[in-house]
Amino acid sequence: MAEQTRFNDTIASFDAMNAQDPNLLTIDGKQKPKELVYAQRLSEMLARYAPGASEALNLATRAQHIQRWVSPRSDYPMTKPGYMQWSSNLKKHHAEVASKVMQEHGYDAEAIQQVASLLQKKNLRANADTQPLEDVIVLAFLEHDLDAFVTKYSDYIEEKFLTFLRKPYMKMSDKGRAVALSLITIPEHLLPVVLKAVG
Repeated sequence: MAEQTRFNDTIASFDAMNAQDPNLLTIDGKQKPKELVYAQRLSEMLARYAPGASEALNLATRAQHIQRWVSPRSDYPMTKPGYMQWSSNLKKHHAEVASKVMQEHGYDAEAIQQVASLLQKKNLRANADTQPLEDVIVLAFLEHDLDAFVTKYSDYIEEKFLTFLRKPYMKMSDKGRAVALSLITIPEHLLPVVLKAVG
């Protein structure tokens, strides 16, 4: 019971931090902090995809983008090396913030390291939780963010969209790819291009 309380309190702390995001999304007519919405959507997707997921995976899923807004992409050069540096620094930031919160709630060093490794995408082959996390990220994107992405980049030719969709799809496990179209809901008008990409 105490362990469940610790987990719930840690999740609540993650959410409280993400609730400070100044970037807002309109959901069902109400404005909500972007990263709080993202974190909760990832957790909901994990519950659907891997209901028996480990505590470490559940915590890393909820902290995936924790306080992401403090390091905007615009602070780095708009080049591929600039993007890579931004992405790397963000992973470290997410791991540091999550580690501090977990420590405050009484987690030991081993548990904290497990979550930090997931957030930094370390030990990819050795950590069995890494691939499910990758799968969940892609599934949540397809269900919740693909429509907005297509609208934002409406000037892309179809082949560019297909290339974009295939990259994350190929990062998924066989299980993830197998359930992708049955587990999630994709906007009807996007189904043809998605099916073409994954076919």
